[in-house]
Parts: sequence; C-alpha cells; structure tokens
Amino acid sequence: MERQPTLSAARAEDIRDARGFALIEILCVLAIIGLLASIILPAVPRTTTRARLESYAVETAALLKADRNAALRRQVRVATQVDAEARAIRSGVTGRTIRLPGDVVVQATLASRCADRATGRSIDFFPSGMSCGGTIALARPGMGYEVRVNWLTGGVEIVPQKLL
Repeated sequence: MERQPTLSAARAEDIRDARGFALIEILCVLAIIGLLASIILPAVPRTTTRARLESYAVETAALLKADRNAALRRQVRVATQVDAEARAIRSGVTGRTIRLPGDVVVQATLASRCADRATGRSIDFFPSGMSCGGTIALARPGMGYEVRVNWLTGGVEIVPQKLL
C-alpha cells in the first residue's frame, strides 16, 4: 500500500504565510524603487534632443523673417540682436527673445560694419529688403544647424550640419 503525502496543519499555515510575505516583499521593493527614482531622475542632466535643436533653428529663422518683413512693411531699419555668449536672440520689432539652453553651442558670424555703421552684435534689415547678413550656428554633439541670412536679398535659410 502506498502512502499519500500529507501536510500537517502547521506546515500548511507556514506556506500560506510565506505566500503573503512574498507579496509584501514585492510591494516594499516597488516602493523603494519608486522612491529612488523620484530622488535620482531630477538629478539626471537633460540634453537637447535633435528635434528640439531643429525647433530652435526654425524659431530663430521665423524671428529673423518676421523682422525682415516688418522692415519691408514699415519702411524702417530693424536690428535683430544676437548675443551668442548669453545664448539669446532678440527681435528688433516685438522684443521677443529666444533663450537657448546651456548645452547648445551658439556661434554668430555677423558683419562688423554695415551701411557705414559698426554693428557686430546684430543682423540689420533695411526697408529695401536687404540686410547686413550673418550666420547663427546652433550645435550640440553630433548635430547642428546654421541659420543664414543673405546680405543681398535678406532671405533666411536653415542649413543642417553634421558634426563629429
């Protein structure tokens, strides 16, 4: 005759307690992971994504185009201020300022003299549609964009750059 395995009442109670204890352990581990994530994640540096860098270039180009159009429409000279060190571009018409994040490298190549006047810190648009011209380069590791202003036509274009 074969013997059937039996569980004692004490042994069955231990198994039930162990199952319940495993669930409590899992909940505690999840709570600890959540707490650590809430502490650590804000400290992780956020870098500018490729899409965000492109949107900064498009926003800069739109600001420059709006200043050029205002110069044509109002028949006045409009100067868009470019401060590469402060990472800011300010509209000469609306006063709107684009501020770029610290991980974006900003370089500006601007005319030192334009229309018998020293500039060097702005791109000037004239009532005729012409401008002093210039280039604003926005870059992060691996990718960059140049926003170019043609001195003759005042046209604005965005040129992607591959960086190493």
